[in-house]
Amino acid sequence: MERPLVEGDARLSAERRGIEASKPLSVPLLSFARSVAPPLSALAVAVGLWEAWVRLRGVPEYLVPAPSAIAQRLAEDPSFFARQGGVTLYGALAGFALGSTIAILLAVAMAHSRFLERSLFPLAIMVKVTPIVAIAPLLAVWFGFGLAPKLFIIALIVFFPVMVNAVIGLRSVNPWALQYLQSLAASPWEVLVKLRLPSALPYLFAAFKVSIPLSVIGAVVAEWFSGEEGLGRVIQVSNSNVDMPTAFAAIVSLAALGVGLYLIVSLAERRLLSWHESAMDT
Repeated sequence: MERPLVEGDARLSAERRGIEASKPLSVPLLSFARSVAPPLSALAVAVGLWEAWVRLRGVPEYLVPAPSAIAQRLAEDPSFFARQGGVTLYGALAGFALGSTIAILLAVAMAHSRFLERSLFPLAIMVKVTPIVAIAPLLAVWFGFGLAPKLFIIALIVFFPVMVNAVIGLRSVNPWALQYLQSLAASPWEVLVKLRLPSALPYLFAAFKVSIPLSVIGAVVAEWFSGEEGLGRVIQVSNSNVDMPTAFAAIVSLAALGVGLYLIVSLAERRLLSWHESAMDT
């Protein structure tokens, strides 16, 4: 009488394990579908209305091309847009890394010294309010064509939001945790690594999500004035030649580039800040 009971328990246990094993797969897929379906639906509606408006109103292609014409241009030469997008992506990431690194280093210094903050913050505001489009031609004169002026422009755009958020995050520490580390005679470096930087991560990722699309915009602006390649240069030449399908195809490529970078930063935030309420699903 005991053997059937044991087999039944084993069968039920195996079924429970199967259900539990399927849950981790279904929940992320459901969450992904819920997050992706609304924007994709809105995009499909917008593209459909755009296509209908161009066709019904007979809008000339040299003014506004239809989405189908843009898709056809992308399909005709995908390697061209991929290559030019790679040039823009490389400059955007390099400038983002440069500007973020300088901003974080200055933020660490300012978080430990009010004197440095009062001295450097007005200069940072001056950098922020300086119109990049106005100085971009000067950078082309000073640094020539190529990567150097692009890095400078992108770093200027990225610098201010990262620095401000980093200063706030480095100072937004738990006072009890700070007192505890100080009671253990922790060095400033240990306080920085074990307390201040982890506390600043949510603020830094918020700045990164703003700055990473801005780095793409900065790369395009730089390519207008000093670029020999890149999607910004493609847009400029296409506008000069009244080749609107190519120009819009480059714009679509830029949009996909910016969205992709934003999603990568958001994914990294979810992975690294799974313990923080900002990365939790509500």
